[in-house]
Amino acid sequence: MAFNLNPFKKTSSTQPSQSGFGRSSGTSTGGGAPVKADLSALDFSNMSQQGAIEVTEIATGIGVVYEEAAVLYANGNDRDAEQLLTAVFDDPTATVGEGLWMMLLDLYRLTGQRERFDARVIDYARRFERSPPAWEDLSVQPSKRRTEAAALINLPAALTAQTAQQLQQICVIGRKSGSLRVDLGRVRSIDDQGCLLVSQTLTQLSADRVKLTIFNASRLVDLLSARVKPGQADNRDYWMLMLEMLKYTGESSRFEDLAVDYAVTFEESPPSWESKQPAQGEAEPAVGENSSGQSEEEFFFDSELTGSSSEAIRKLDEFALSRQMVIVDCSQLRRVDFVAAGTLFNALASLQARGKIVQLHKVNAMVGALMRVMSIDQVAQVMLRG
Repeated sequence: MAFNLNPFKKTSSTQPSQSGFGRSSGTSTGGGAPVKADLSALDFSNMSQQGAIEVTEIATGIGVVYEEAAVLYANGNDRDAEQLLTAVFDDPTATVGEGLWMMLLDLYRLTGQRERFDARVIDYARRFERSPPAWEDLSVQPSKRRTEAAALINLPAALTAQTAQQLQQICVIGRKSGSLRVDLGRVRSIDDQGCLLVSQTLTQLSADRVKLTIFNASRLVDLLSARVKPGQADNRDYWMLMLEMLKYTGESSRFEDLAVDYAVTFEESPPSWESKQPAQGEAEPAVGENSSGQSEEEFFFDSELTGSSSEAIRKLDEFALSRQMVIVDCSQLRRVDFVAAGTLFNALASLQARGKIVQLHKVNAMVGALMRVMSIDQVAQVMLRG
Protein backbone atom coordinates (compact mmCIF):
# COMPACT_ATOMS: atom_id res chain seq x y z
CA MET A 1 0.00 0.00 0.00
CA ALA A 2 1.47 3.41 -0.95
CA PHE A 3 0.44 6.88 0.03
CA ASN A 4 1.56 10.36 -0.88
CA LEU A 5 1.00 13.61 0.94
CA ASN A 6 -1.83 14.77 -1.31
CA PRO A 7 -4.57 13.51 1.07
CA PHE A 8 -3.51 16.19 3.55
CA LYS A 9 -5.24 19.05 1.77
CA LYS A 10 -4.78 22.54 3.10
CA THR A 11 -8.02 24.03 4.30
CA SER A 12 -9.15 27.16 6.06
CA SER A 13 -12.23 25.45 7.45
CA THR A 14 -12.53 25.06 11.19
CA GLN A 15 -14.53 21.86 10.78
CA PRO A 16 -12.98 18.40 10.67
CA SER A 17 -12.51 16.98 7.18
CA GLN A 18 -11.69 13.59 5.70
CA SER A 19 -8.05 14.60 5.37
CA GLY A 20 -7.45 15.73 8.94
CA PHE A 21 -8.50 18.75 10.94
CA GLY A 22 -8.84 22.38 10.01
CA ARG A 23 -7.27 25.17 12.00
CA SER A 24 -8.92 26.14 15.25
CA SER A 25 -7.92 27.59 18.59
CA GLY A 26 -7.67 24.11 20.09
CA THR A 27 -8.61 20.49 19.70
CA SER A 28 -11.60 18.93 21.39
CA THR A 29 -10.91 15.95 23.57
CA GLY A 30 -14.47 14.94 24.17
CA GLY A 31 -15.76 18.00 25.98
CA GLY A 32 -12.68 18.86 28.03
CA ALA A 33 -10.25 21.70 27.62
CA PRO A 34 -8.45 21.92 24.30
CA VAL A 35 -5.16 20.05 24.11
CA LYS A 36 -2.29 22.32 23.15
CA ALA A 37 1.25 21.09 22.56
CA ASP A 38 4.02 22.81 24.49
CA LEU A 39 6.48 24.05 21.87
CA SER A 40 8.59 26.06 24.33
CA ALA A 41 11.29 23.39 24.44
CA LEU A 42 12.08 23.74 20.76
CA ASP A 43 15.31 25.56 19.91
CA PHE A 44 14.86 27.80 16.88
CA SER A 45 18.04 29.80 17.41
CA ASN A 46 19.67 28.40 14.29
CA MET A 47 16.71 29.22 12.06
CA SER A 48 17.32 32.95 11.82
CA GLN A 49 19.93 32.96 9.08
CA GLN A 50 19.04 34.19 5.62
CA GLY A 51 17.05 31.66 3.62
CA ALA A 52 15.94 29.63 6.64
CA ILE A 53 12.31 28.84 7.36
CA GLU A 54 10.54 31.12 9.78
CA VAL A 55 8.71 29.48 12.67
CA THR A 56 5.48 31.10 11.48
CA GLU A 57 5.57 28.79 8.46
CA ILE A 58 3.97 26.13 10.67
CA ALA A 59 0.66 27.91 10.14
CA THR A 60 -0.24 26.05 6.96
CA GLY A 61 -3.94 25.54 7.71
CA ILE A 62 -3.79 21.72 7.67
CA GLY A 63 -4.91 21.20 11.24
CA VAL A 64 -3.57 22.05 14.66
CA VAL A 65 -3.50 18.40 15.78
CA TYR A 66 -1.65 17.32 12.66
CA GLU A 67 0.89 20.12 13.03
CA GLU A 68 1.49 19.85 16.74
CA ALA A 69 1.78 16.06 16.76
CA ALA A 70 4.35 16.28 13.97
CA VAL A 71 6.43 18.88 15.80
CA LEU A 72 6.17 17.07 19.15
CA TYR A 73 7.44 13.85 17.60
CA ALA A 74 10.22 15.72 15.77
CA ASN A 75 11.29 17.16 19.14
CA GLY A 76 11.41 13.67 20.71
CA ASN A 77 8.17 13.99 22.68
CA ASP A 78 6.69 10.65 21.59
CA ARG A 79 4.34 10.33 24.57
CA ASP A 80 2.88 13.83 24.14
CA ALA A 81 2.39 13.27 20.42
CA GLU A 82 0.57 10.00 21.12
CA GLN A 83 -1.69 11.59 23.74
CA LEU A 84 -2.56 14.41 21.37
CA LEU A 85 -3.53 11.99 18.60
CA THR A 86 -5.43 9.49 20.74
CA ALA A 87 -7.45 12.29 22.32
CA VAL A 88 -8.89 13.00 18.89
CA PHE A 89 -9.51 9.34 18.11
CA ASP A 90 -11.33 8.90 21.42
CA ASP A 91 -13.60 11.87 20.74
CA PRO A 92 -16.90 10.39 19.43
CA THR A 93 -17.78 13.69 17.72
CA ALA A 94 -14.57 13.88 15.66
CA THR A 95 -14.31 12.65 12.09
CA VAL A 96 -10.73 11.46 11.64
CA GLY A 97 -9.26 11.40 8.14
CA GLU A 98 -6.69 8.93 6.86
CA GLY A 99 -3.82 11.35 7.41
CA LEU A 100 -4.15 11.23 11.20
CA TRP A 101 -4.83 7.48 11.10
CA MET A 102 -1.52 6.87 9.35
CA MET A 103 0.28 9.12 11.81
CA LEU A 104 -1.03 7.18 14.82
CA LEU A 105 -0.38 3.77 13.29
CA ASP A 106 3.15 4.76 12.28
CA LEU A 107 3.75 6.23 15.73
CA TYR A 108 2.88 2.83 17.23
CA ARG A 109 5.27 1.16 14.78
CA LEU A 110 8.01 3.68 15.53
CA THR A 111 7.67 3.13 19.28
CA GLY A 112 7.26 -0.67 19.08
CA GLN A 113 3.69 -0.78 20.49
CA ARG A 114 2.36 -3.90 18.76
CA GLU A 115 -0.75 -4.39 20.92
CA ARG A 116 -1.99 -0.83 20.49
CA PHE A 117 -1.28 -1.03 16.77
CA ASP A 118 -3.32 -4.23 16.45
CA ALA A 119 -6.23 -2.70 18.35
CA ARG A 120 -6.36 0.40 16.17
CA VAL A 121 -5.71 -1.32 12.86
CA ILE A 122 -9.01 -3.23 13.08
CA ASP A 123 -10.86 0.08 13.32
CA TYR A 124 -8.82 1.40 10.40
CA ALA A 125 -9.85 -1.54 8.18
CA ARG A 126 -13.50 -1.07 9.15
CA ARG A 127 -13.35 2.70 8.64
CA PHE A 128 -11.74 2.66 5.17
CA GLU A 129 -12.92 -0.79 3.99
CA ARG A 130 -9.51 -1.96 2.79
CA SER A 131 -6.52 -3.90 4.03
CA PRO A 132 -4.70 -2.02 6.78
CA PRO A 133 -0.93 -1.43 6.92
CA ALA A 134 1.05 -4.44 8.14
CA TRP A 135 2.86 -4.42 11.46
CA GLU A 136 6.55 -3.65 11.29
CA ASP A 137 8.66 -2.84 14.32
CA LEU A 138 10.36 0.40 13.39
CA SER A 139 11.65 0.99 16.92
CA VAL A 140 14.61 -1.30 16.35
CA GLN A 141 17.69 0.49 15.10
CA PRO A 142 18.24 -0.91 11.58
CA SER A 143 21.63 -2.11 10.50
CA LYS A 144 23.40 -0.13 7.84
CA ARG A 145 22.18 -1.39 4.50
CA ARG A 146 25.44 -0.49 2.85
CA THR A 147 28.95 0.63 3.72
CA GLU A 148 29.96 4.22 3.27
CA ALA A 149 31.16 4.81 -0.28
CA ALA A 150 32.80 7.78 -1.93
CA ALA A 151 30.57 10.05 -3.98
CA LEU A 152 30.03 8.76 -7.52
CA ILE A 153 30.26 11.40 -10.28
CA ASN A 154 29.17 10.64 -13.84
CA LEU A 155 30.89 12.85 -16.40
CA PRO A 156 28.70 14.03 -19.32
CA ALA A 157 28.79 12.78 -22.90
CA ALA A 158 30.76 15.75 -24.24
CA LEU A 159 33.88 16.98 -22.43
CA THR A 160 34.19 20.60 -23.51
CA ALA A 161 34.55 24.05 -21.99
CA GLN A 162 30.97 23.63 -20.79
CA THR A 163 32.19 20.95 -18.38
CA ALA A 164 34.28 23.43 -16.39
CA GLN A 165 31.71 24.06 -13.66
CA GLN A 166 31.10 20.38 -13.00
CA LEU A 167 34.83 19.65 -12.89
CA GLN A 168 35.35 22.51 -10.43
CA GLN A 169 32.62 21.03 -8.23
CA ILE A 170 34.35 17.65 -8.39
CA CYS A 171 37.47 19.26 -6.91
CA VAL A 172 35.39 20.85 -4.14
CA ILE A 173 33.74 17.53 -3.25
CA GLY A 174 37.09 15.74 -3.35
CA ARG A 175 38.68 18.19 -0.93
CA LYS A 176 35.76 17.83 1.49
CA SER A 177 35.39 14.06 1.41
CA GLY A 178 38.94 12.92 0.67
CA SER A 179 37.79 10.34 -1.89
CA LEU A 180 35.86 10.27 -5.16
CA ARG A 181 34.58 7.82 -7.74
CA VAL A 182 34.26 9.08 -11.32
CA ASP A 183 32.48 7.16 -14.08
CA LEU A 184 33.45 7.88 -17.71
CA GLY A 185 30.95 5.43 -19.18
CA ARG A 186 28.82 8.16 -20.77
CA VAL A 187 31.65 10.06 -22.44
CA ARG A 188 31.30 10.17 -26.22
CA SER A 189 33.55 13.09 -27.26
CA ILE A 190 36.32 15.36 -26.02
CA ASP A 191 37.81 18.54 -27.49
CA ASP A 192 40.98 20.51 -26.78
CA GLN A 193 39.47 22.57 -23.96
CA GLY A 194 37.81 19.53 -22.41
CA CYS A 195 41.12 17.63 -22.48
CA LEU A 196 42.89 20.51 -20.74
CA LEU A 197 40.17 20.84 -18.09
CA VAL A 198 40.17 17.11 -17.28
CA SER A 199 43.96 17.11 -17.01
CA GLN A 200 43.89 20.13 -14.69
CA THR A 201 41.22 18.46 -12.56
CA LEU A 202 43.29 15.29 -12.16
CA THR A 203 46.34 17.39 -11.24
CA GLN A 204 44.34 19.31 -8.63
CA LEU A 205 42.87 16.15 -7.10
CA SER A 206 46.35 14.65 -6.86
CA ALA A 207 47.68 17.82 -5.19
CA ASP A 208 44.80 17.68 -2.71
CA ARG A 209 45.62 14.01 -1.95
CA VAL A 210 42.14 12.86 -2.96
CA LYS A 211 41.72 9.11 -3.33
CA LEU A 212 40.37 8.83 -6.87
CA THR A 213 38.76 5.80 -8.51
CA ILE A 214 37.90 6.03 -12.21
CA PHE A 215 35.54 3.60 -13.90
CA ASN A 216 35.29 2.98 -17.67
CA ALA A 217 38.57 4.82 -18.32
CA SER A 218 38.96 2.77 -21.51
CA ARG A 219 36.13 4.83 -23.04
CA LEU A 220 38.24 7.97 -22.79
CA VAL A 221 41.42 6.16 -23.86
CA ASP A 222 39.78 5.17 -27.15
CA LEU A 223 38.70 8.77 -27.81
CA LEU A 224 42.15 10.15 -27.03
CA SER A 225 44.00 7.61 -29.17
CA ALA A 226 42.52 9.15 -32.32
CA ARG A 227 44.40 12.39 -31.56
CA VAL A 228 47.73 10.78 -30.67
CA LYS A 229 50.07 10.36 -33.67
CA PRO A 230 53.60 8.97 -33.05
CA GLY A 231 56.22 11.23 -34.65
CA GLN A 232 53.91 14.28 -34.67
CA ALA A 233 54.85 16.56 -31.79
CA ASP A 234 51.45 18.12 -31.27
CA ASN A 235 48.37 17.47 -29.09
CA ARG A 236 50.66 16.97 -26.08
CA ASP A 237 47.70 17.28 -23.67
CA TYR A 238 46.05 14.31 -25.37
CA TRP A 239 49.21 12.24 -25.00
CA MET A 240 49.53 13.04 -21.30
CA LEU A 241 45.87 12.39 -20.54
CA MET A 242 45.91 9.10 -22.44
CA LEU A 243 48.97 7.95 -20.49
CA GLU A 244 47.20 8.87 -17.26
CA MET A 245 43.99 7.05 -18.23
CA LEU A 246 45.93 3.89 -19.09
CA LYS A 247 46.99 3.75 -15.44
CA TYR A 248 43.29 3.45 -14.53
CA THR A 249 42.65 0.71 -17.11
CA GLY A 250 45.62 -1.31 -15.86
CA GLU A 251 47.03 -1.78 -19.40
CA SER A 252 50.72 -1.66 -18.50
CA SER A 253 51.96 -3.00 -21.87
CA ARG A 254 49.98 -0.43 -23.83
CA PHE A 255 51.22 2.27 -21.45
CA GLU A 256 54.87 1.29 -21.99
CA ASP A 257 54.46 1.29 -25.80
CA LEU A 258 52.84 4.73 -25.70
CA ALA A 259 55.50 6.01 -23.29
CA VAL A 260 58.27 5.00 -25.73
CA ASP A 261 56.44 6.73 -28.59
CA TYR A 262 56.04 9.82 -26.40
CA ALA A 263 59.76 9.92 -25.55
CA VAL A 264 60.72 9.65 -29.23
CA THR A 265 58.10 12.17 -30.41
CA PHE A 266 58.64 14.89 -27.78
CA GLU A 267 62.28 14.06 -26.90
CA GLU A 268 61.60 14.07 -23.17
CA SER A 269 61.06 11.51 -20.46
CA PRO A 270 57.48 10.17 -20.21
CA PRO A 271 55.55 9.70 -16.95
CA SER A 272 56.36 6.50 -15.08
CA TRP A 273 53.93 3.60 -14.74
CA GLU A 274 51.72 3.36 -11.68
CA SER A 275 48.66 1.14 -11.60
CA LYS A 276 45.54 3.01 -10.49
CA GLN A 277 43.09 0.33 -11.55
CA PRO A 278 39.97 0.02 -9.33
CA ALA A 279 40.45 -2.49 -6.53
CA GLN A 280 39.34 -6.04 -7.22
CA GLY A 281 35.74 -6.51 -6.17
CA GLU A 282 34.84 -2.84 -6.65
CA ALA A 283 32.22 -3.29 -9.35
CA GLU A 284 31.95 -0.76 -12.16
CA PRO A 285 28.66 1.14 -12.46
CA ALA A 286 26.44 0.07 -15.32
CA VAL A 287 27.11 2.02 -18.50
CA GLY A 288 23.46 1.78 -19.59
CA GLU A 289 21.06 4.59 -18.79
CA ASN A 290 17.41 4.47 -17.79
CA SER A 291 14.67 6.41 -19.55
CA SER A 292 15.57 9.61 -17.72
CA GLY A 293 19.24 9.25 -18.65
CA GLN A 294 20.27 8.94 -15.02
CA SER A 295 21.60 6.24 -12.74
CA GLU A 296 19.01 4.17 -10.92
CA GLU A 297 21.14 4.17 -7.77
CA GLU A 298 19.31 5.53 -4.73
CA PHE A 299 20.48 7.69 -1.88
CA PHE A 300 19.61 6.55 1.67
CA PHE A 301 18.69 8.42 4.81
CA ASP A 302 19.33 6.33 7.93
CA SER A 303 17.96 6.60 11.48
CA GLU A 304 17.62 10.31 12.35
CA LEU A 305 18.41 13.71 10.87
CA THR A 306 19.31 16.21 13.56
CA GLY A 307 20.92 19.62 13.73
CA SER A 308 21.43 22.36 11.17
CA SER A 309 24.62 20.93 9.64
CA SER A 310 23.61 17.36 8.93
CA GLU A 311 26.33 15.43 7.13
CA ALA A 312 23.69 13.28 5.43
CA ILE A 313 22.07 16.35 3.85
CA ARG A 314 25.44 17.55 2.58
CA LYS A 315 26.07 14.14 1.04
CA LEU A 316 22.66 14.28 -0.65
CA ASP A 317 23.74 17.46 -2.43
CA GLU A 318 26.90 15.70 -3.63
CA PHE A 319 24.90 12.67 -4.75
CA ALA A 320 22.55 14.90 -6.77
CA LEU A 321 25.37 16.65 -8.59
CA SER A 322 25.32 14.43 -11.68
CA ARG A 323 21.65 13.42 -11.57
CA GLN A 324 18.46 14.96 -12.91
CA MET A 325 16.20 12.57 -11.00
CA VAL A 326 17.26 12.05 -7.38
CA ILE A 327 15.66 9.11 -5.55
CA VAL A 328 16.01 9.07 -1.76
CA ASP A 329 15.06 5.92 0.18
CA CYS A 330 13.69 7.01 3.58
CA SER A 331 12.51 3.58 4.74
CA GLN A 332 15.07 3.61 7.58
CA LEU A 333 14.58 7.28 8.47
CA ARG A 334 12.80 7.31 11.83
CA ARG A 335 12.85 10.97 12.79
CA VAL A 336 13.79 14.44 11.53
CA ASP A 337 14.12 17.20 14.09
CA PHE A 338 12.81 20.70 13.48
CA VAL A 339 16.17 22.33 12.72
CA ALA A 340 17.26 19.52 10.37
CA ALA A 341 13.91 19.86 8.56
CA GLY A 342 14.74 23.51 7.89
CA THR A 343 18.18 22.57 6.61
CA LEU A 344 16.67 19.87 4.42
CA PHE A 345 14.13 22.32 3.00
CA ASN A 346 16.89 24.76 2.05
CA ALA A 347 18.95 21.98 0.41
CA LEU A 348 15.97 20.64 -1.54
CA ALA A 349 14.93 24.15 -2.60
CA SER A 350 18.44 24.66 -3.96
CA LEU A 351 18.25 21.39 -5.91
CA GLN A 352 14.85 22.35 -7.28
CA ALA A 353 16.24 25.72 -8.41
CA ARG A 354 18.97 23.83 -10.28
CA GLY A 355 16.35 21.80 -12.16
CA LYS A 356 16.67 18.62 -10.08
CA ILE A 357 13.64 16.43 -9.31
CA VAL A 358 13.88 14.87 -5.86
CA GLN A 359 11.64 12.02 -4.71
CA LEU A 360 11.58 11.00 -1.05
CA HIS A 361 10.32 7.39 -0.93
CA LYS A 362 8.87 5.35 1.96
CA VAL A 363 8.63 8.21 4.43
CA ASN A 364 6.88 7.31 7.69
CA ALA A 365 3.74 9.34 8.36
CA MET A 366 5.13 11.18 11.39
CA VAL A 367 8.13 12.45 9.43
CA GLY A 368 5.89 13.03 6.42
CA ALA A 369 3.65 15.27 8.52
CA LEU A 370 6.60 17.43 9.55
CA MET A 371 7.68 17.65 5.91
CA ARG A 372 4.20 18.89 5.08
CA VAL A 373 4.25 21.40 7.92
CA MET A 374 7.67 22.68 6.83
CA SER A 375 6.62 22.82 3.13
CA ILE A 376 9.25 20.27 2.12
CA ASP A 377 6.57 18.71 -0.08
CA GLN A 378 6.69 21.94 -2.13
CA VAL A 379 10.32 21.38 -3.15
CA ALA A 380 10.34 17.56 -3.39
CA GLN A 381 7.93 14.71 -4.06
CA VAL A 382 7.17 13.02 -0.74
CA MET A 383 5.69 9.52 -0.77
CA LEU A 384 4.65 7.76 2.43
CA ARG A 385 5.32 4.14 3.20
CA GLY A 386 2.40 1.70 3.46
